[in-house]
Amino acid sequence: MPGRIILTCGEPAGIGPELAPLALASGVDFAWMGDPRHLPDGTAWTQIAAPSDTVPDGHLPVLRHDFPALARPGRPDPANAAAVIAVIAQAVALVMRGEAAGLTTLPISKQALRDGAGFAFPGHTEYLADLAGGMPVAMMLASTTVAPPCRVVPATIHIPLEQVPEALTDAALEQAIRITHAAMIRDFGIPAPRLAVAGLNPHAGEGGAMGRQESQRILPLLDRLRAEGLDLTGPLPADTMFHAPARARWDAAICAYHDQALIPIKTLDFAGGVNVTLGLPFVRTSPDHGTAFDIAGTGRADPASTIAALKMARDMAAARE
Repeated sequence: MPGRIILTCGEPAGIGPELAPLALASGVDFAWMGDPRHLPDGTAWTQIAAPSDTVPDGHLPVLRHDFPALARPGRPDPANAAAVIAVIAQAVALVMRGEAAGLTTLPISKQALRDGAGFAFPGHTEYLADLAGGMPVAMMLASTTVAPPCRVVPATIHIPLEQVPEALTDAALEQAIRITHAAMIRDFGIPAPRLAVAGLNPHAGEGGAMGRQESQRILPLLDRLRAEGLDLTGPLPADTMFHAPARARWDAAICAYHDQALIPIKTLDFAGGVNVTLGLPFVRTSPDHGTAFDIAGTGRADPASTIAALKMARDMAAARE
């Protein structure tokens, strides 16, 4: 079995501190990294010096990282921004040294980190890639409660829709395909992955009547990669590729842009979706939700996505062994 997963605290003014003790119900062996003052009252926790240290049954293992200020639910404090970033970096260092099996990250507030510490990255994914040496990565959203599973990778991510046609270059699409293909083998234990590729335009361009990106750019790229032996289907009309019989024909789908990928999976499995960073030298997952400042401290935090993320990290780490 793989070693312990590290669960980073994320933004302490969000629901992250509430999720950590609730996630013990997952049965996954994990240690939480953060300031224990931010944990809910009554949490049974034990400080550990190394990720592998043992704790009493039912206790949350805590890799302690003190923060300058006591967090107030729903009100991020700029004084804590640098500590949030440092926790991520410290956790990555432990995982890359082999002291932990993988990483699950609780949500951060990108605005709070920018305002408080000048955080220059669009989000977790880009920062983790930088910590790993600047390697190319891809973002996957994966379901955990629907069958057949839905796994989607947007080839372009956080850009305005009007910029997508230009950003969807041959290089960007090929990178997403290759990273996904390798990750399905290494992280998901699928030796011959079947990948579906969505078209950019309605009806995948309908033979050029609704756009020519499919016929002039996407199809030639797919033909070239098929000649290398990759199992690729597409370009497919995005509106007919996500129902259950269609999903049964592929293991992961490469989509042209953010909403094309995320709308179907969040419709199918909103509570059980997991964000996975593909292409890193270590396992990284996260719950598919944000800081939820509006309900922080109210006891209404739902741990389902965090539990799913921890289980997926454990399973991916096992697949890499």
